Amino acid sequence: MKLKLTIFLIAILSGKILSAQTETDVTVYVNTYKDIAISEMQRSGIPASIILAQGIHETQAGTSDLVKKSNNHFGIKCKDTWTGSVVYHDDDRRGECFRSYSSPLDSYKDHSDFLRNSPRYGFLFQIDPTDYESWAYGLKKAGYATNPKYPQILIQLIRDYNLQQYTLIAMGKIKPSDEVMVSHETDKAIPGAPDQQKMAVPEKKAVNPPQYPTGEFTINNTRVVFAKSGSSLLALSDQYDISLSRMMDFNDLKDEDVLIKDQLIFLQRKRKKGATEFHIVQPGETLYDICQAEAIRYESLLALNFLSNGEEPAAGEKIYLQSQAPAKPALYDERNRQTAGSDQNPVNIDTKDKNAAAIPSANAVTHIVQNKETLYSISKKYGVDMEQIQKWNKLDSLNLKKGQELIIYKN
Repeated sequence: MKLKLTIFLIAILSGKILSAQTETDVTVYVNTYKDIAISEMQRSGIPASIILAQGIHETQAGTSDLVKKSNNHFGIKCKDTWTGSVVYHDDDRRGECFRSYSSPLDSYKDHSDFLRNSPRYGFLFQIDPTDYESWAYGLKKAGYATNPKYPQILIQLIRDYNLQQYTLIAMGKIKPSDEVMVSHETDKAIPGAPDQQKMAVPEKKAVNPPQYPTGEFTINNTRVVFAKSGSSLLALSDQYDISLSRMMDFNDLKDEDVLIKDQLIFLQRKRKKGATEFHIVQPGETLYDICQAEAIRYESLLALNFLSNGEEPAAGEKIYLQSQAPAKPALYDERNRQTAGSDQNPVNIDTKDKNAAAIPSANAVTHIVQNKETLYSISKKYGVDMEQIQKWNKLDSLNLKKGQELIIYKN
């Protein structure tokens, strides 16, 4: 009986908290500030879903007296280090000092810096940015809010208004054009907020390639760092106290001394399943790229999607990360053959050379094989499949010789 009463009271309290902000207010708030949240996640590493949920809750979806007086979207109090403008507002006690900002953008930036630069929030940046539940509970654990239901409130807002999609947009996992709008009422002004067309919202950053935090972080609960082209693999292994052979195994690397392009380097073995349900293949993206972006093992990706080693899915195909795909995705070669045969004058593909149509419509380059280079490393350098390089150059094996010339058709 006591348990039922407790659950009933929690439901009432949650309802009162959320009823203070109407659905229209919330959707207008999201559509007004989502671009800033995405930009701030790319700058700081704080999930856009968490940023927006905190903003909605702290401001009562842009309608609170505090946000109207001060543009303070996150309820950040003055603290000893604050030297900017202030306002006084009743909160836990009467007349407490809160930070005041000249614009919402300044408030969002200060919120990011406040979390990023405070040691007590440091552990949050080791959490997978797609794991909004752990972030919500982590904020409460670090003392961000005194409300015991704070994590549940954030989680409910994220689920109810599909805020997770803005985290995925910031990470480059879905395109902005794939956003599911939470409301069509985007032209209503938020009480106390500046005109949207006049507000200093930063330009949208390119989400391809995605922006990653500096130092160690996690993707799909797997430790990872983002390393620049030219980074020494041996130096990385020493820095993160992991054997070189294990690090290369975790990242499917072979016979490489330095990285030939900017990429994620995992410090532990990737997972058998992804953090999200599926991944949409982008133009020029390979299965290896998807494995790295989603922190999922190559062999698992093959098994879940009925693919064989060396096969590459076509752009736009859905790659399943958690459950068995209903069918094998269309392949890159197949999609190109279909495109080639759909012209007004269909291409006549000889059955002995069906792969001729698989050559991408781009300029060919000549690659001179260097010392210790492998067909695998060359394929990753140009973002093409090893089998394609073999077919383009009529190679009978994977063996290469230093100084050997290879024709590569770049996407």
